[in-house]
Amino acid sequence: MNGGGSVRFALSVLYVAFIGILFFFIGEALPRWAFHEDQFPFCSFRFEKGGKIYDKIYIRKWKSRLPDMSKIMKDMLPKTVNSRAGANDLQKLIKETCVAEFVHFCLCIFSVGVYFFWKNSIGVFLTALSVLGNIPFILIQRFNRPHLVCIRDKMIAREERKKHANTDIVG
Repeated sequence: MNGGGSVRFALSVLYVAFIGILFFFIGEALPRWAFHEDQFPFCSFRFEKGGKIYDKIYIRKWKSRLPDMSKIMKDMLPKTVNSRAGANDLQKLIKETCVAEFVHFCLCIFSVGVYFFWKNSIGVFLTALSVLGNIPFILIQRFNRPHLVCIRDKMIAREERKKHANTDIVG
């Protein structure tokens, strides 16, 4: 790589880092009420079979090995569910999966900007590398969301049964 190539490579890396940081803050600022897990593009598509299709790529084995910003940024909503979690907690986590998917999709789109530093096969390669680096995070959200929705719906039903049981006792 000549001197010009080194500069363009550095600019490419800086650009990818910049859009990553920018979209992190955009994602944090987005209103969660605007994301609907039961609507396009966040709803589970028929071919996904409620997230089961991702078992074919062994997602359960590798998803926990990827970086998780909520472990780095302590003020973020943790991406785990504990035994004390209620339906509202799960709903917040479901919304976070929508936001994370949206952010990583945007990063895929904006990764095309790397091509403008190179405008040759190196640019195509680096753009593809950046896009491919975001796709696993999108797949994780699409895998987790249907499971979380199912658990949330069961919790809502359980909370409703408890509420009705308590009103039957009081009444």
